[in-house]
Amino acid sequence: MVRSSLFGRRIHITGSIAANASAATTEEVARARDVVEVLVKDLLRKGASFVIPVDAEKTRSDGLPICFDWLIWDTIQKNLHTRPEGAPNPLVVAVKHHKNEDQIPDQFAGVWGALRSSALVQIESAAHWNMNSKRMEAQARHGDILIALGGGEGVLFLANLYHDAGKPVIPLNLKLGPANTGALRVFEYGLTGSNAQRLFQTEGGTSAHSWLNRIEMPAQKTVTDSVRDLSDLLEVLAPPKAFVVRLLNPTHADYNDVQEFFDTVVQPVMEGELGYKLTVVDGNQAYDHARIDQEIFTKLHRSRVVLADITGLRPNCFLELGYALGRGLPTMVLARAGTEHPFDIYSLSGHHWKTTGSAEDRRREFRTHWNAIKSRPPLVPTEPLIP
Repeated sequence: MVRSSLFGRRIHITGSIAANASAATTEEVARARDVVEVLVKDLLRKGASFVIPVDAEKTRSDGLPICFDWLIWDTIQKNLHTRPEGAPNPLVVAVKHHKNEDQIPDQFAGVWGALRSSALVQIESAAHWNMNSKRMEAQARHGDILIALGGGEGVLFLANLYHDAGKPVIPLNLKLGPANTGALRVFEYGLTGSNAQRLFQTEGGTSAHSWLNRIEMPAQKTVTDSVRDLSDLLEVLAPPKAFVVRLLNPTHADYNDVQEFFDTVVQPVMEGELGYKLTVVDGNQAYDHARIDQEIFTKLHRSRVVLADITGLRPNCFLELGYALGRGLPTMVLARAGTEHPFDIYSLSGHHWKTTGSAEDRRREFRTHWNAIKSRPPLVPTEPLIP
């Protein structure tokens, strides 16, 4: 059986319904909850994982829950048996604050108790923050894909966080609030001009704009068809990007060694095993921007990881490496064994690759270093003035 491209990718479903029933009818809310439930079941079967807040279950005057978080928790707990063998843990990254344990609804206490004590759940506490924005930052840090429905300013804040990190933002146009707020506002923005490709990028011949039109959910569209179209989109989302900084001049004496290393070691591991897509800007690709420097730094800025090979000691490579480090991106420094580093690179652990040895031995050394530094903290952590 072919493994889904969503296997191991962490999905963050966010949003809420308007308190005013005239802005979100009972029928539309019921349809939205059915969409979320069917979608979560589908994602679980495909081996995806989740980011879910832990909070109270607030309701509006008609008794309908305002958020979808406990629906997602409950659906996961009831359908764990459908999860494919070998799907990685944690299944859920749970983000909570100091009051959450006392606010868990009685009807979901058993669900939370069973999951929180298992290896399936990784709890991230934002107890030291008093701001919702900081808790959302924690959620966005762990998520790979944002799916938004309804909501207001919080959805817009999360969408901006995901976009700035180069992660897909998928808005749904279920009518759960005023047209100019939350996911509805993002959806309408995406339909304007070429904005859809700023929300997400896909592989294959169908444009992001066409996909956004395809996942539209008018009232006459069934839940089954709605989730099918959304699931099809999720399957073709472009993989997370690994931006490559490296020697690109074929006349340089070190070029062949660098090219052979990336062909034999880096690409098979990063793309074939870890699920990243290598991004190289060498002038041979279609440009999204008018200038090559803008193309380079925009794609570097919104990459998930950076692979910076300084073999050949090219000035542009150090400029891009410095940007990646200043941006706080996970950065792997590479160089052919014997390369003379500038003095201030010595203290930053790097992988010194060889041109000899079997391909598998060289890949194993690369994997070992990747696993050692992939979670390395940034050189200068971003810390607010006032927590």
